[in-house]
Amino acid sequence: MLPSFKANKFSGSDSEPLTSTAAETDSSNNCHDAIPAHLNQKADSELSSPDVTAHRSSIATGGATPIAARESVVRYQMALRETAYTDLRQITIFLGTYNVNGQPPTSGLADWLSIDKDPPDIYAVGFQELDLSKEAFLFNETPREEEWYRAVFRGLHPKGKYRKVKLVRLVGMMLIVFIQEKHWAYVRSVASEVVGTGLMGKMGNKGGVAIRFDLHNSSICFVNSHLAAHTEEVERRNQDYLDICNRLVFSTTFPSKSIKDHDQVFWIGDLNYRLSGDLDLLRVKELLDQNNHQALLQYDQFRAQHAAHKIFIGYQEGPIQFRPSYKYDPGTDNWDTSEKNRAPAWCDRCLWKGDNVQVKDYRSHPGLRMSDHKPVSCFLECGVKIIDTVRYRKIYEEVMKKLDKLENEFLPQVSVDSTEINFGKVSFNEGATKVLTVANTGQVPVQYEFIKKHRDSNYCKPWLACEPYTGFLMPGDNSYITLEVLVDKRTAWSLNSGLDELYDILVLHLDGGKDIFITVSGQYQKSCFGCSIEALIQMHQPISQVPPETVCQYEKAAYPSVDPGNDSDSKQPVLAVPKELWFILDELYRRGMDTPGLFEQPGLSSEIAAIRRTLDDSLPDTLPGSVHSVAESLLIFLETLKEPIIPFGLTQKALDGCTAFASCKMVYTSLPLSHQHVFKHIISFLKEVLLHSNKNGLDAKTLVALFGSAMIRLPPPKYPLGSSISLSQNQPHLDRKRTTFIHHFLVNDLDD
Repeated sequence: MLPSFKANKFSGSDSEPLTSTAAETDSSNNCHDAIPAHLNQKADSELSSPDVTAHRSSIATGGATPIAARESVVRYQMALRETAYTDLRQITIFLGTYNVNGQPPTSGLADWLSIDKDPPDIYAVGFQELDLSKEAFLFNETPREEEWYRAVFRGLHPKGKYRKVKLVRLVGMMLIVFIQEKHWAYVRSVASEVVGTGLMGKMGNKGGVAIRFDLHNSSICFVNSHLAAHTEEVERRNQDYLDICNRLVFSTTFPSKSIKDHDQVFWIGDLNYRLSGDLDLLRVKELLDQNNHQALLQYDQFRAQHAAHKIFIGYQEGPIQFRPSYKYDPGTDNWDTSEKNRAPAWCDRCLWKGDNVQVKDYRSHPGLRMSDHKPVSCFLECGVKIIDTVRYRKIYEEVMKKLDKLENEFLPQVSVDSTEINFGKVSFNEGATKVLTVANTGQVPVQYEFIKKHRDSNYCKPWLACEPYTGFLMPGDNSYITLEVLVDKRTAWSLNSGLDELYDILVLHLDGGKDIFITVSGQYQKSCFGCSIEALIQMHQPISQVPPETVCQYEKAAYPSVDPGNDSDSKQPVLAVPKELWFILDELYRRGMDTPGLFEQPGLSSEIAAIRRTLDDSLPDTLPGSVHSVAESLLIFLETLKEPIIPFGLTQKALDGCTAFASCKMVYTSLPLSHQHVFKHIISFLKEVLLHSNKNGLDAKTLVALFGSAMIRLPPPKYPLGSSISLSQNQPHLDRKRTTFIHHFLVNDLDD
């Protein structure tokens, strides 16, 4: 049996016990990351030649404690020597993607999934637009999941015996991974994550879902995404891709992993890149009739953005020798003849990143006619790293002998390039980053980690994050730690109220060495986003012109407030509603009511930031940005109020009484006077929006779902009244109660 390292924990998918063979390879997963070949050559020298030089502007030296990072040292050294004890074994992978346009599976899928002579070792099958209903969009519930899962399972290659590794879904995006039974014992650390990139950066109509696992000594990640639609939205598609890459983190693995932290990544989906808009539609169809795909691919937006290194850097794609997968009249092979008359495009793609991957076939499947898309698949060969246990044991023993010698001779030493990091001015929801360099200036490997201070629950304040927060350094190596300050809805109020400040002390702990203390500071620019209603109605000027101590005074006097009319007494008359809310609603009244996709299409983050700055700095006649950015700003403004419009103390009462308008109205009359005014303004606005539904396409169900989650929120864990609230954590059930409560006020007269 190979030695196992207690610091590295693995969990199999589902809950099946592992076979003895699998247990023997468990420790091999400690070194599953891809290691460049040249590192193997320097591994011995790093342990045997400790002479290094580095900047020494803050060296921490330890006492007489032996190295406590033995496990990390062993993992690292074994990873450097990985090629010496592993061999590549070829497996086959089937990638499939299909935008089903909300349709059920009305025919078998074997003509898509089982057309290859030999069964693939792994299937990764992705769907988009699984369900286009409002219920799926708003509550993430759909019967289509089970229907399509069963259709896929029935369509798998009849010569293979498969087990499901994982299924993950976000609204209409679903990804299923299967693996042949003979490989199941070698699967480790299965995890899945989702990222929504729709409205508010979280709605799941667009975004990505992913599944990762370790197979033998290789780490593999599958991603299925659906990016923004429409020919002109190239930049939004690019941003969707970047958001998925930045936000999708497998937090259940140790350490946590992002998409890039895998040996091989396979990315499928409806990427929605079209042909450049300056290409005549008749010319497109003429070239397609001639099967002149290469002439058309010169206008492919994806290839242009990829060549410009704006997206999918390092990813590859097989040669495209099939007709565009979009757009067809459903049930036919005819190009779109609808009123929109969409141009054909290769929207649906299969990509990969990593070594030892070869494409065998890349094709579409025109015989499946259920949707306005055709499914696409890619058949690949992939090299997986297999451990030779005899060679592994020999190298492991060599590493341990050298490590024993080093432990008794040296102590850890590191330097940091700065112990004081100042971020300067920091604005709401605009992240700022700086890089801290940690160098191993000693003669032995070092394990470092940011640790919690006495009585703190985390190693840093919630507006600060460090990536990576833990790491391992060989002598002479550097680690570059990204420090990010982001003030969002969770932390803005404490900074506005003066209960917190942009100041923290990080403790960088060295196993076997002394701690290093690093101060992080900045100046938060107070914003109307993240304030309380009670404080905002007292500010007649933009918040940037109100003295910070006055803002703090307003906020401390206002929280908490759940009694009718218990608004802070001020010497000047208070506003009926926050002026910032009035400016946003007025802008939408003037130029947004007839806009198609209002409150469904997300705004641009740059425009939302400009809107916030305008509200913080002036009393504007008009707001910058598109209608969609103004609409999303309204939802963000409501969601970031310290107390929601329905205060936390009345949340339980609102949800319990949601079935009857009389009970809902009693909740309304219990609101503080300022909250009553805001509630009434919002309801009047929503009724006006619905009067224009023939042009903006909105319905009451969508509006109440979007505004319900902003107006009725669950209290934070440390809220004073939290112990008396026993809210269900069933998210769909909770959402339906919220929407029912708000809906009563759209169909009834509040003044009756």
